[in-house]
Amino acid sequence: MKTYFRFRDLFYVLICSGILATSCNDDSLPMTDNKEIADSTESPDAWHDKIREKPYPKADNEIFINPAPFIVPQDMMTGEQLQFSLSQKEDFPDAETIVSEPKPWCMFNPHQIMNSGTWYWRFRSIVSGTPQSWSATYSFEIKDDTPKFVTPTFDTFFLNIPHTHPRLYCFLDNYLEQARKNASKHREYKALTGRANTAAGIDYTTAYPNPFDFESTEDIKLHVDMLYQAYHLTQNTKYLDKMKEILRYMRQKLPSLTDKELFATNFGSTNIAIIFIEIYDIAFNELSAEEKRDIEELLMKIARHYYKMYRGMQENRFFDNHFWQHNMRILFQSALVLFDKDAYTEECSEMLEYYYELWTARAPDAGYNRSGLWKNGVGYFTANVKTLFYMPSLFSTLTGSNFLTHPWYRNAGQALVYAWPPQSKSTSFGDGNEKASTPDRQRVAFADFLARETGDAYASWYAKQCDETLVTDVDMRLYRMISPKIYSGEELPSYSPKLLWYKDAGEVAIHSDLQHIDNNLSLAFRSSTFGSNSHAVADQNSFTLLYRGHDVFRNGGYYIGANNTPYNLLWYRHTRGHNSILVNGIGQPYSLTGYGQVLRAIGGNHIAYCLGDASKAYNGISEEKSWTDLFASAGIAQTPENGFGKTPLKKYKRHILVLYPQTMLIYDELEANEPVQWEWLLHSPTPFSIDNTRKSWKTANTEKGFYTKVSQFSDISSDISQTDQAIIPITETPDPQYPTLWHLTGTFAQSERNRILTIIQIASNTEQVPAITRQGDTFYCGDWDITAILNPQEPAELIVTNRNTPTVFSYSPGNPTIEGSTYLRRYASSSLLYDETNGKYGVTEQTDYIPASTRMAQ
Repeated sequence: MKTYFRFRDLFYVLICSGILATSCNDDSLPMTDNKEIADSTESPDAWHDKIREKPYPKADNEIFINPAPFIVPQDMMTGEQLQFSLSQKEDFPDAETIVSEPKPWCMFNPHQIMNSGTWYWRFRSIVSGTPQSWSATYSFEIKDDTPKFVTPTFDTFFLNIPHTHPRLYCFLDNYLEQARKNASKHREYKALTGRANTAAGIDYTTAYPNPFDFESTEDIKLHVDMLYQAYHLTQNTKYLDKMKEILRYMRQKLPSLTDKELFATNFGSTNIAIIFIEIYDIAFNELSAEEKRDIEELLMKIARHYYKMYRGMQENRFFDNHFWQHNMRILFQSALVLFDKDAYTEECSEMLEYYYELWTARAPDAGYNRSGLWKNGVGYFTANVKTLFYMPSLFSTLTGSNFLTHPWYRNAGQALVYAWPPQSKSTSFGDGNEKASTPDRQRVAFADFLARETGDAYASWYAKQCDETLVTDVDMRLYRMISPKIYSGEELPSYSPKLLWYKDAGEVAIHSDLQHIDNNLSLAFRSSTFGSNSHAVADQNSFTLLYRGHDVFRNGGYYIGANNTPYNLLWYRHTRGHNSILVNGIGQPYSLTGYGQVLRAIGGNHIAYCLGDASKAYNGISEEKSWTDLFASAGIAQTPENGFGKTPLKKYKRHILVLYPQTMLIYDELEANEPVQWEWLLHSPTPFSIDNTRKSWKTANTEKGFYTKVSQFSDISSDISQTDQAIIPITETPDPQYPTLWHLTGTFAQSERNRILTIIQIASNTEQVPAITRQGDTFYCGDWDITAILNPQEPAELIVTNRNTPTVFSYSPGNPTIEGSTYLRRYASSSLLYDETNGKYGVTEQTDYIPASTRMAQ
């Protein structure tokens, strides 16, 4: 992407041109024509591998962070260990080459900033202690502007681990004594002891006759954690005694626990592990030798099982939800409490090193996302919060290096606010995004953590705004009650933009008045190179729209947590359940290959704009085994009749503009290699009142006091219809926990090309939205003049101006008129916005942004 900024002060026009804002030149507005075309780049079939197929990094990979991790596909490791060599000289001279120690995994972290320029690297396997031949040499470039984040070596961490118990929360030890003195005065003291007292009052022998079944371990792990927190802070021995009682009961049942039961589910085994880890850690000095032995043997059995499975795999796997949510942290904690026990020192030290290096190489959020937004969406971010808090806290304290300076953490506070504002539903995507009406406790607790540890202004404001929710969080309560760090956060930062582009994650968030939710129009747009992997769904080029914190248009279903149900496979996850399009009734596959891209995004005080490209998203069926197994278990075939398969789609570009304060535009460019039926989709919590003659419709949210009017224009004929039924019902009979939703489809006559302009107006019940009038390809809407070329045989063009301000948006092959002069755009069909920001008017011009790739040549 090339971005140009040009500014105008209050007194005269001052034009400053500079690629990426690196320079400014004083010029008058150019008067001549310029037909230079922006470079176009062929997009790959996928941006990421599910399981890495090629070494990383290489020449066609843009580096996400300096130093880069070095990762070798597991099947390229032919011995017991791997060794890496890297240099800025292609012949790898000894004095200028870094050579790693051989390790039994497939990654290497340099743990030092890498100089800008070209680097060369290679690797070799170690077989029975004998080094094999070096691999081919790979090269890549470190740029001056590559974000820097360097971690200390593992030895720095290892040498500082305490050898006393309890040690799980040793990063709080410096504050613990003072916190204990004041614990009873803390506002969360009653909540802490109340939960612990409940756990202490349970007769586990009758409540949990089989304490090792999954449902039982889910409960017991929570109870033990409450007891651990309460005893660690208050030193009340009744909590310690109860944990020892639970241990005695579970030890009695241990002989009957088979390996099949232990490893039936990965959550089940790590649930069991954390129960014993916490009891072992907190009661270590009071346990008998036999009790310690039984715990140690069980923990080592679990740790060995997963270490053998995960080593080599997790560094090469794109993202394993359960592993990163819970399992990695718990397995790390197993090694943390056992590493100094003579019988396990060697094994546990190796495990600690593996997980430490893995965190450095691939955390947070898969390692290829610096945006601060969770790429799987808001729904499943909360499952990761405890690990996202715990691991950097421990590493930072024991190494003396701040792991929260990673770009993802630096951006996370702002992302929390924009993806799910206070007193509002979420504006983001992914499984379960539609559920809660206000931010959940884990998000707020994470904001509190960031505010305390980094002073982030967004996180501080967020936590303060959601204070009543904050005190309900249990996972980080011990941290809050011990940490003395405070923050203010009474106001949202004054520099808060109305538009935020998460470039790595592939989303855009727009808010008209984030400080005042009752007056806020919120829009989120997704077109992501992460595709529909994991808890992200097949919704490329889709959007959510909220007003006053309530849904206007968003996905048209409910997450029920079971991916193998027909409802989830055919509706909730399918493109038909989202505000996007279908091509011949076919949507996007559930795959990393079903991806989109946010190509451009610009924001000012009057207009916000983004452009998504989902042209590659409709490319076939879901072929990964995990999905084919789910389809098979549900008895569903991936056929065109069910909405799956290849399509002749050639182009699907979606331009979205928000014209503040209450108007939204969607301009769709659609092309196929043969005539197809285009289905334009929209979902609402309230019914549509449709005027098929005028191709317009309305919705009314009488409970929340607002309504919408939507007008749609195209040169291709269409039929607008609605239903309140999903293609398959969520339950056999209506269930009040799943209120009725309405689903609108604009079905267009078959054509190879189509252009669709949609104007959405939102207003309170006491307001009247302006009428829309049309003259040719120009549409008048209140103070806004909108020109949209709808003839698909002509070059696409979208121009928006305002009659009361000099604001201009232009997506066109030609040059716009700004303040009475012709502006010479740098590239034909660039996106150009002339708008006010921070009290000054200026031009921002963008061409397509090409996301960073970890996979293929660009």
